[in-house]
Amino acid sequence: MNSAIRTEHLEKKFHRVEALHDLNLEVPTGAIYGLVGPNGAGKTTAIKILMNILLATSGRAEVLGKVSSKLAGQAFTSIGYVSENQRLPDWMRVDAFFAYLRPFYPSWDRDLEDELVKQFQLPLDRKLAKLSRGTHMKAALASSLAYRPKLIVLDEPFGGLDPLVRDEVIEGLLERASESTILVSSHDLADIENLVSHIGYLDRGYLRLSEEMTTLAARFREVELTLDQAAVLPATLPDTWTQVSASAAVVRFIDSRFNEERTIADIRKWFGEVRNVNFAPMSLRSIFLAMAKAGRDTA
Repeated sequence: MNSAIRTEHLEKKFHRVEALHDLNLEVPTGAIYGLVGPNGAGKTTAIKILMNILLATSGRAEVLGKVSSKLAGQAFTSIGYVSENQRLPDWMRVDAFFAYLRPFYPSWDRDLEDELVKQFQLPLDRKLAKLSRGTHMKAALASSLAYRPKLIVLDEPFGGLDPLVRDEVIEGLLERASESTILVSSHDLADIENLVSHIGYLDRGYLRLSEEMTTLAARFREVELTLDQAAVLPATLPDTWTQVSASAAVVRFIDSRFNEERTIADIRKWFGEVRNVNFAPMSLRSIFLAMAKAGRDTA
């Protein structure tokens, strides 16, 4: 598999604090990869290492086939990077800002620039300092898309944006998705659930999972059983069942490796024949809440 981003055993320590632990991350070329997790999970640290803003304590990271610690100058003409607290030359007007950037990027597309200005409704005659937070973010994003980068890296780009601006930013990204690989980090799952093709969950510096969204959605189910008698939970149950509870004749749990045939066989093994079984798909938020709770219970 071709990868736009790959890390191997990547670790980062800040004095005694381990921010990243043995991170093995792979972002396929052409993917829209969502790196999610709570605040403080290590997402920004990982991205800053990828962008050669921070150096790793150990391990290896590659971006577009280059070691990340060697990224400089010309390499960034193929990478668009926007962070939540992106700093722009606020004394510049929007049109002057774009004019300043053009010579640095041989692939800068003036027609695309004009298209992005219209799409994001950017006021060319206003200083960057006078823009709202949402318009400021759209200006930063437009400046990173206008040269058609092979890789777009976005670190918490939706923080503090109102829903309309957030949707405009997402629409702009989706229109560029066929041309670029996109890595986007967020702690808000609702922002990216319908955007990404792949998902990675980072928690306290550990990558808990990394897989295609369709695969993740297919393997998680909320399960509800109705028995013919009062439910008694066995002392042991399958490891893939979490948040198991019983009330009267009803048993509920989450199966993290759902396969209808196997799950039904497991139900019969532990509970015998049951009156009714219901399987319900889960939202991304529900899946990660379940994972977070399971991790806390085993910590």
